[in-house]
Amino acid sequence: MLYAKYELSEGYMTDSAENTGDVLSPKNVPLEPIISSEDLAKLRKTNISLENRNYELRETVRQLRLQIAAAESERDQYRRESRKYKTEISQMKTPPLVIGSVEMMLEDGRVIVRSTTGPQFLSSISEGVDKSLVIPGAQCALHPQSFVLIEVLPKKYDAAVSTMEVEEAPDVQYSDIGGLATQKNLLREAIELPLLKPKLFEKTGIEPPKGVLLYGPPGTGKTLLAKAAAHETNAVFIRVVASELVQKYIGEGARLVRELFALAREKAPAIVFIDEIDAIGASRSADAYSAGDHEVSRTLMQLLAELDGFNARGNVKIIAATNRIDVLDKALLRPGRFDRIIEFPLPTKEERETIISIHTKKMHLAKDVSISSLAEATEGFNGAELMAVTVEAGMQAIRHNRSTVRENDFAEALNAVKRGREQPEARELPPGMYL
Repeated sequence: MLYAKYELSEGYMTDSAENTGDVLSPKNVPLEPIISSEDLAKLRKTNISLENRNYELRETVRQLRLQIAAAESERDQYRRESRKYKTEISQMKTPPLVIGSVEMMLEDGRVIVRSTTGPQFLSSISEGVDKSLVIPGAQCALHPQSFVLIEVLPKKYDAAVSTMEVEEAPDVQYSDIGGLATQKNLLREAIELPLLKPKLFEKTGIEPPKGVLLYGPPGTGKTLLAKAAAHETNAVFIRVVASELVQKYIGEGARLVRELFALAREKAPAIVFIDEIDAIGASRSADAYSAGDHEVSRTLMQLLAELDGFNARGNVKIIAATNRIDVLDKALLRPGRFDRIIEFPLPTKEERETIISIHTKKMHLAKDVSISSLAEATEGFNGAELMAVTVEAGMQAIRHNRSTVRENDFAEALNAVKRGREQPEARELPPGMYL
């Protein structure tokens, strides 16, 4: 409650200086209030309402500032997207460059280029291009109107050729291949020695074999031996099936052959293994009039040209394999292309015993199992069939919930594989993996 203040006049008395200094009204009359309690309550309510309103306004300002910041961030994002779309539209409006190849570099700084459409052009080189990269055969980009050389493109290979390279060295060793002692020595002389000891041939004064042709029945270890040679030399192993080189359009197969050998030179030391070479190396005949036969012949001629162009002492060696050497063209078999031709016959009894021992070295064999008896019973089997016998014997043991392989398991496996060899067409299907 508020009270009115009165000034001191002559009718008023005060206490001495020792008193508190309060003013005493005459007859102790209380001061009259100026604002009533009801008005004070109203003022307090008004103050609380104003404070709440002030808080609400401050909160509204804070929310608006957050909205402004979010709007500015969204605006910046839209600006970036707008610049991106403008760049894409500009690129779409820009005409594409013409792909060509460098034919010749002239003394005055100009260059002769050939476009992919066929014609040749005498063009100049853009100032931003490194002229040391402009060499004959380099792929380049040309302006679509003036055919000025704008950019030198990196060297590339066809995707089909790039996938032929085996990234990791094969893990096959000579000790993993049973028998074939003579074949191993011949292959090591022709492939490993030129890569590991080239000076030995220089001192002797002879040229090492350029290529090796492996032939024999299926499953006799031709591919395994080629992988073992790549493993021993730590060379890049490039494997291609010859049928992959046969293409639909004219010149595509020959181009793949060129790029295959170019990749081998770049990745040297390398071993190129061409499996089933009879797919493109069959004898050429005058009776072949179809377009497909002519394309296969063109691919073969390109392969012959690449084999002739190889340096015998280079870091690239060629290994080819086939089951049908009788159908190969004579041009492939002459010295200078495949200088060494190695036969892979069916394994002998001792070799069969070695192969079975290799395939069973990790198996738990019972005491009644005789490797020698198995080798005698598998007369005429190749290496793949011997592996099939061991795998099927293990499956027989698994079927009977055993981890030890017994003699009767090998007997059942041998009968199953024999039935598959003797009756490959119409036969009753016995139980087992190998039917």
